[in-house]
Amino acid sequence: MIRGLKADLHIHSNFSDGVLSIADIVDLYGKNGFNVIAITDHLSESKNLIGRFSRTMNFSLNEDTFLRYLNEVRLQRQRALEQYGMNVLFGFEITKNYFSNSRSCHVLILGVEEFISPDLEIEEIVKIAKSKEGLVIAAHPFHTGDFEFQTFYLWSRREQLKHLIDAWEVSYRNKVSADVMRSGLPLIASSDFHNPKHFSSWKTQLFCKNNFSDIKKSIRNQELDFFYLNTKFKAETKKMLTEF
Repeated sequence: MIRGLKADLHIHSNFSDGVLSIADIVDLYGKNGFNVIAITDHLSESKNLIGRFSRTMNFSLNEDTFLRYLNEVRLQRQRALEQYGMNVLFGFEITKNYFSNSRSCHVLILGVEEFISPDLEIEEIVKIAKSKEGLVIAAHPFHTGDFEFQTFYLWSRREQLKHLIDAWEVSYRNKVSADVMRSGLPLIASSDFHNPKHFSSWKTQLFCKNNFSDIKKSIRNQELDFFYLNTKFKAETKKMLTEF
């Protein structure tokens, strides 16, 4: 019987709007027994006002920082494997924010280690990612309840786009969307981690071998379960939490 893998596939570092370095994230998750994580920093489009602001404030990757980001994930992937036996997947979050929630969408692209322009139409971006054997996840496609851009574009077009999306996030930290849960679509739960306070969240257990090919199959075939991880941390992690 395959042992379940503790997974969190939506994590942001200080390469975009997260507060921890990738190295610190690896240590946080590795010391708390995770088997696989994905680093998914924002990649915002550059053509609209909100996207340009995100890039100016370094809340987003860009063409110049993408390679350095990729190299750091690769470096920390090797350390994570050696030190914790943990798999670190490379990813990014295509981020299209508009003042209209109905136009906004966020998409996680995992396993594609090359730059895809966020200025393309989201349907074209997803098709490119799929052609490169990437895993495509619709990020928080429901109202999160927080004061932030809400991303309804994909959800309102789910029937047209479901053949392009491998999974839909059913949770946002400690919230679960009943509509997404009942949709019959393939689901996944992740933290959308930006700081250690977000470590308490819904996450996913995958029933597969710990390699990207089998992880993709497990998610697409829904060979998984969800669990809620509360803040029962080791002393070192508790100290980190008090700093935020």
